[in-house]
Amino acid sequence: MLLLIKIDCKLQAAISCRFSPNVFLLKSRTPKISNSQAVCAPSRTSMLTSRRPDTTRLYDFNSYWRVHSGNYTTLPQHFKSEGYYTMSVGKVFHPGIASNHTDDYPYSWSIPAYHPFSFRFEKQKMCKGEDGRLHANLLCAVNVTEQPGGTLPDLESTDEAVRLLKIRASDGAPFFLAVGFHKPHIPFRIPQEYLSLYPLDKMTLAPDPDVPQRLPPVAYNPWTDVRKREDVQKLNVSFPYGPIPKDFQLRIRQHYYAAVSYMDAQVGRLLSTLDALGLTDSTMVVFTSDHGWSLGEHGEWAKYSNFDVVTRVPLIVFVPGVTASHSSPGASTFPFIDVLTQPEYIIQNTVELVDIFPTVANMTGLPALKECPEVSFQVELCTEGRNLAQTFHQKERGRNPDILAFSQYPRPSDTPQNNSDLPDLRDIKVMGYSMRNRAYRYTVWLGFNPRTFQVNLTDVHGGELYMLEDDPGQDKNIYGDHDHIMLTKKMAIETPLKLHVTKLVHVISH
Repeated sequence: MLLLIKIDCKLQAAISCRFSPNVFLLKSRTPKISNSQAVCAPSRTSMLTSRRPDTTRLYDFNSYWRVHSGNYTTLPQHFKSEGYYTMSVGKVFHPGIASNHTDDYPYSWSIPAYHPFSFRFEKQKMCKGEDGRLHANLLCAVNVTEQPGGTLPDLESTDEAVRLLKIRASDGAPFFLAVGFHKPHIPFRIPQEYLSLYPLDKMTLAPDPDVPQRLPPVAYNPWTDVRKREDVQKLNVSFPYGPIPKDFQLRIRQHYYAAVSYMDAQVGRLLSTLDALGLTDSTMVVFTSDHGWSLGEHGEWAKYSNFDVVTRVPLIVFVPGVTASHSSPGASTFPFIDVLTQPEYIIQNTVELVDIFPTVANMTGLPALKECPEVSFQVELCTEGRNLAQTFHQKERGRNPDILAFSQYPRPSDTPQNNSDLPDLRDIKVMGYSMRNRAYRYTVWLGFNPRTFQVNLTDVHGGELYMLEDDPGQDKNIYGDHDHIMLTKKMAIETPLKLHVTKLVHVISH
């Protein structure tokens, strides 16, 4: 059995015993694989096909990979073809054109994907303002009983997931259940009681609220999506760099963390249901996200960049009998863990979301995925990631400082524009390729042709180099000041993903 829990926007540092007890409990029973990377919204397709965006050719929300690039087999489709009953609840694939308006049914799912009825109100005026009227706000803590149907999307999704687990438990056949929670994505339409966990007088601002030194303008994310919300519009913040008032920054951070705690409660319901149904010892659980979210770091909000705070996501994998012992008869696998006496179990290696597909397939006994050839548009089933199964069986939890993770993000111009966050494919003029290991993050912004999907390796629009030991927040761009040619060549030699790195080496060597 496999339970995939996917959230929209990462948890930042909010995974804690006190305010995220259920995710923390899952983490305490599993290795937390740190430094996994995402490619923003198209990362859902990338993760579920184990192909990078340059292979899916999905850089916006307006194309379906099976038509646009190749008829690639997905993670749930692979399980379905091996006899698993596959189910989707909530936001798993990105809805709309990107998944053929069907969440890739019937290819990936045994039954049509479930979407909560109340999500249709998510972008409507549902937030009661100080004037007593309803608004389409960023900050939207609500009385759930006053919402349409007396519920919210993630509450509905959890109810449906619990219902499906009960049905599958009585059936006994192998199943793959993917549950996608919408929070902590904006707007922060969440139960108002969760705000009490984070008093405003206890909240702090981002430690690095300024735009990094010598950041190329093409790299900056002007957080247009946030600016569109009514409560943010009232602030009359200048475009593109104008800072949000500090008191409102604190409220954003408060609502974000409250949204994490709200999501955590839904995860707890799922884990408790596994225990109650006796499924824990036979169910692999994977918890992850599609991208991160800036909370004022680098003067940015939301996603849409190549910084760690946006590309780094949680990846927590529970494998009964491997990452944790099988539960004793009558005992719960997920009891409360006293973190003051329980050491955290962490594998400090760099991984990517494209690694999930080959890893879970291997660990559940499915046929192993072959590595994709350099050009794989005609290959239905292969992986551009790495099989991490051996990692979970290693007694030594050492670090490999040279493993690389890649991310990328498109831009319509060299300077921030209204569509810099979400450019349509036809408007993309620059592609920012970023690679990161435990010591460095290196990003180069290259000219891109949206008609041919070709990158011009000689057309460099900007670069970033951050030395993470001295600059973990990636605030001091030393691109051009450092002998980074030898550094990047070293990375190219020691990574299997030589095609991506070779492009970057070529750029900085000429």
